Amino acid sequence: MRGYILSIWSLIDPIYFFCSRLTYPPCEGTEGNILRIRLTKYKGRNIVLSDGTQINRNDLLVKIHLHNARLLKELKDIKSELKKAKIIYRYVQKSLPGVEIYIRNYCHSQEIKGIIGISLLNKGCERLGFEIFDISHPVYKWYKWFSFLPIAMLSSQNTFIWRILKYQKPHYLFMSTNKLSNMYRNEIPNRH
Repeated sequence: MRGYILSIWSLIDPIYFFCSRLTYPPCEGTEGNILRIRLTKYKGRNIVLSDGTQINRNDLLVKIHLHNARLLKELKDIKSELKKAKIIYRYVQKSLPGVEIYIRNYCHSQEIKGIIGISLLNKGCERLGFEIFDISHPVYKWYKWFSFLPIAMLSSQNTFIWRILKYQKPHYLFMSTNKLSNMYRNEIPNRH
């Protein structure tokens, strides 16, 4: 059943990609990047990052999305949740230099304050350079939780799904453009 659902998702994913205005950060071939991105205006509460960057409502950010259809397909036969987490970590780490290049080459790059993601997967994010913030709006938090439900159900072993759904909640992941540049500017974009 899981394989059937993943096959359907893989067919629908290109339509979602087109309709959501996503693009791939620079790298040699889209197969080398696990992140898909788009420019967005931030609509949450004002926050201040640890490097002093203030992110306010309507600030320009690059929103990052994991390529979930690809991830689920690649990780479907891996039983260990720890091994899955390590693979996702490495994929994101190798993809972030492409995000840095995208921002640096954008015609109004100085207007972009940082990058933002929303994820249930936030353990280890700090080592990648992200800062984690709660989603303050309760309706939006529940909306995001429900949108992650199919992904959690498809990616986890049955014994873990209820624990994930009970204890994990979506969070904002932020990184300022300065921090992104300091950490990933000299890295070579992911190549396969």
